[in-house]
Amino acid sequence: MATTKWDSADYLTSSKAVATYLQSAFEDGDPRVIAHALGNVARAQGLPQIAKDVGVTKAGLYKALSRDGDPRLSTFIGTLRAMGFELRVKKAA
Repeated sequence: MATTKWDSADYLTSSKAVATYLQSAFEDGDPRVIAHALGNVARAQGLPQIAKDVGVTKAGLYKALSRDGDPRLSTFIGTLRAMGFELRVKKAA
C-alpha cells in the first residue's frame, strides 16, 4: 500500500486554522514544537515574503523555524507580526 506525504501547511488555509494550530503549539510548551509550527505557518503563507518582512534571509528563517531551530526573540516576534498575529501573555491557572 502506498502512502502519501502529509504536510500540515496544506491545511493552514484560514486565519482560524492558523490561530488554533499555533495555540496548540504554545499549549504544548516545547520551544521546538512552537518553532516548527511557526515554520509550517510561514511556509503556508509564503515563507519568502515573511522572511523579507522580518528582515532575514529565506534560508535563515527556514532554519530558525525548523524543528531543530532556535529563533532569536526578534525573529520569533517579527514572524508572528508578519503573519498577522501578536503574542500575549496571561498568568497560568
